[in-house]
Amino acid sequence: MLALCYDKKITLRSDYPAPVPEAGEVLLAVRVAGVCKTDLEIVKGYMGFTGVMGHECVATVAHGPASWLGKRVAVEINCPCGRCGLCRRGLGNHCPTRGVLGIDKRDGVFAELVAVPAANLHAIPDSVSDDAAVFVEPLAAAMQIFEQVPVEAFARCIILGDGRLGQLTARAFKSRGLDALLVGKHESKLALARGADVRTVLLHEFSPAADADVVVDATGSPAGFDLAMRTVRPRGVIVLKSTFAAEGGMNLAPLVINEVTVVGSRCGPFDKAIAALADGSVQVTDLISARLPLTRANEALDLAARPDMMKVLIDIH
Repeated sequence: MLALCYDKKITLRSDYPAPVPEAGEVLLAVRVAGVCKTDLEIVKGYMGFTGVMGHECVATVAHGPASWLGKRVAVEINCPCGRCGLCRRGLGNHCPTRGVLGIDKRDGVFAELVAVPAANLHAIPDSVSDDAAVFVEPLAAAMQIFEQVPVEAFARCIILGDGRLGQLTARAFKSRGLDALLVGKHESKLALARGADVRTVLLHEFSPAADADVVVDATGSPAGFDLAMRTVRPRGVIVLKSTFAAEGGMNLAPLVINEVTVVGSRCGPFDKAIAALADGSVQVTDLISARLPLTRANEALDLAARPDMMKVLIDIH
């Protein structure tokens, strides 16, 4: 089958072996996949991953239980063991032996077919298009913030980063009636956010005043965390959404001095993300900048790395 792979270099292979589902797994025919900032970090060495790239997708169940066969689905990316102490406590996303689609130990979705646990499937309503459904995983990641932090209890919320995740986070905040300020480097990207009724400011016009109750770092860079520390108030909360391949340390003394709470935040509730897309409370398709077929997936990654691009989609089937 055709698949975009990474093994110290990016290779589009037409001879990649088709997956064979194991017990409890289904075989998916991928319809549309999305390129994520994490995919771009993979090629810089993040997680030391090798295999088929990609983890955001909407797909059709090609082989599996009759109750799922032929259905359109979104797919949770973590594949836990289901037996360890964390799994038994309902924390399978943190299972120490889990695989993660296209990120750690599991082939991803930049391919014609992918095998995943049936337990990871979420049905997509007919009212949600493929182009919207491909945003389920990153939108769920944005909504995870509400599972971890009582954001509604705070008055001043600031989101750093006008990229894909920052945009979705700002829109998720807006859907909850929260007035968050989005800080970014790119006027064209901030204009998209304003079109979704989100308040914005350019980074060079933003003056951190150590007065924000909650700061979400979705910049994808170490510099973003430094800015977050200068933006949050004493005893405030920083939500760290960035994942990146980086070396070297940073000065964490301000966290101690100001008694700041730092919350790492990753994957989130797919059911709530799907509901928000279905009821229209979060709009996402205006964030699509480009789409390319799987035969040009290499180019899709190059496009996604450009600062003027938002979401780049890869059409599979």
